[in-house]
This record gives sequence, structure tokens and C-alpha cells, in this order.
Amino acid sequence: MKLGIVGLPNVGKSTLFNAITKAGAEAANYPFCTIEPNVGVVTVPDERLKVLTDLYHAKKTIYTTIEFYDIAGLVKGASKGEGLGNKFLGHIREVAAIVHVVRCFEDENVVHVDGRIDPLSDIETINTELILSDMEMIERAIARTSKNAKGDKTLKKDLELLNRISETLAEGLSARTMELDEEERAFVESLNLLSFKPIIYVANVSEDDAAEGNEYSAQVAEFAATEGSQAIVICAGIESEIAELEDDEKKAFLDDLGIEESGLDKLVKASYALLNLISYLTAGEPEVRAWTITRGTKAPQAAGKIHTDFERGFIRAETITYDQLVECGGNLGTAREKGWLRSEGKDYVVQDGDVMHFLFNV
Repeated sequence: MKLGIVGLPNVGKSTLFNAITKAGAEAANYPFCTIEPNVGVVTVPDERLKVLTDLYHAKKTIYTTIEFYDIAGLVKGASKGEGLGNKFLGHIREVAAIVHVVRCFEDENVVHVDGRIDPLSDIETINTELILSDMEMIERAIARTSKNAKGDKTLKKDLELLNRISETLAEGLSARTMELDEEERAFVESLNLLSFKPIIYVANVSEDDAAEGNEYSAQVAEFAATEGSQAIVICAGIESEIAELEDDEKKAFLDDLGIEESGLDKLVKASYALLNLISYLTAGEPEVRAWTITRGTKAPQAAGKIHTDFERGFIRAETITYDQLVECGGNLGTAREKGWLRSEGKDYVVQDGDVMHFLFNV
């Protein structure tokens, strides 16, 4: 899973990226500090793996991961090539979802590219550039489809949808705000439009506002709700501090600040919800591991995440919920006696936290 961190220059993108990935990307107080995207691989926090590792005395624990791309700061006119616009837009096209960091803190020592703190204006700047880039692409698609539709009447439906997209963009609305049925959504997804990519708005606040946010972060949340997107509050400065601490120290540090969970935990949860992802688990003495799948995935396809042979020769999946496995101390005999260990077939839809063992033919 690839997520692109975007935002205007000097909003805290690289500081947040450094903190959550510990990748050491350069963070400086001037525009275009980041040119090529820095890439960091983050392990997805999951307390369940720690519990199962202790339960089975596992030799290896493997967490699932997310790739974060710290993409260059954007300015007005990027869709026309201003600043690093063309590179910026090209990098966004490669990610599954966007993490839009919005400055929601006052600090006279950190310059703002527009000279003022206005989160809604900042959001509009970036969304407008994505929309303008999409408009150019849609115009070309309409021209091409119109020409081909003269000899292929089946393209009429596609052309109508392209025109609907064009009208939406012309109103200054992102493509992701459109109401679409399943077939239409699949078609729009195939276009790889920038403004259709799912997005999380990150309100970057000061340390004083980290626990409850402020009026700026409230504006961001309100805007996100209008397009069905998510918004979370993070203090990149605090994330930088806790990135240097051990796990037990992190909890104590956050408790002192009145913060329930770290920014990374918030971001991971929001990312999974945004992309409709869940994790199932495999557990035993050799290895405890989390596997990420799309919600609604059936057992054979879930098995295929481990190896294609598992999906091809799938017979059944011995399945138990994480909570039930822990309650019976990892003893499958006890689990079977209680009726908790189930034998699931090809039509079983895997649930988050399922602990599974697959049986298959070679």
C-alpha cells in the first residue's frame, strides 16, 4: 500500500514523514526542499501480533507495512508546470491514496508560502491543481471517445460519464465527490484521476492543541466531511519527539499530554478505513504474521496472499477469531472442544482478526 504525503511548502510534511518513518528525509524552512519523493516503509502497529508471539514463543514476528511517499511541496499553477508541478502531479498518480497535510498552527519562525494561516485556502490550492490536471485528461478522453463512438455505439455510456466528470470538475469539485454506482466507479477508477484518489486530511497543529485540535483543525474536519473524506489531528513536532522513544516511554509521554494514541496509529487506522483494508493473522511457533487484504475478500483469495499455490489448490481454512484463540491460550484442541475452531470453505468472507490455517492440494 502506497500513500503520498502532500501539502503546500512548509506545512510540516517532511517533519511528519521523518517522524513516522524515521527515514531522515530533509526538513528545512524553505520551499521545494523536497524534490524527488522520499520513501519510507512503516510497520503497521498491531498489538495482536505481540500477544500471539508471546503465546507461541514465535521465532519470528512479521508486521504488515505501508509505504509513505513524501512528495514535493505544491504551489499555485502546478498543473501548468509552475514550481515542481509536473513532477509533483506525476508522483501523486503513482500512489493509492493521498495524505494531505494542512498547516493549522501559528509560528512566526516558519514562513508560510502565502504569508498567512488559512487551511481552507491551502486545501483549495492543492485540490484546484489536481482538478485542473484532471480536466486536461478528461478533455482528451472526451475527444477520443467521441471520435470512436461514431463507429461504436457501446461507447455512448462511457462518453456520458466522461461528460458528467467534466461538469463536476468545472464546478471546482473533486471527482471523488461524485455519486457513482459500482460499474461507474470502476470506470472512473480506471482513469486514474488525481482528484478521485481517496484522501486523508491531516491537520498539523501545535503541541498545545495536539489533544483536542483548534479552530483551524475544526475547519479542516468540516471541509473533509463535505466530500466524504477523513480528517485527523496530528502534531508533527510531538511525533518527532516520540519517534526517539521506546514503546513504554511513548505511552507515558502521550499520557502526560492527554493524547490517546500516536499520530502514526491514527494515520494507519484512517488509511485502512479509507482503503477498506483489514488484516488476518497466521500464528505458530515458527512465525506470527499479519496479512493485509481488502474487506470482503474470500478465503481462497486471502490464502493467495501467502502463495498462489494456496489459492489454486485451496481446500478449506481452519479459522478462529483472535480473541477466542487468546482466551483458550492458543490451544487448538480446547478451541475445537468449545466449537470455536471452524472449517471454512471457498465462499467464506475473511474477517479482521481471523487467525487462519489453510489446507490445500499441491
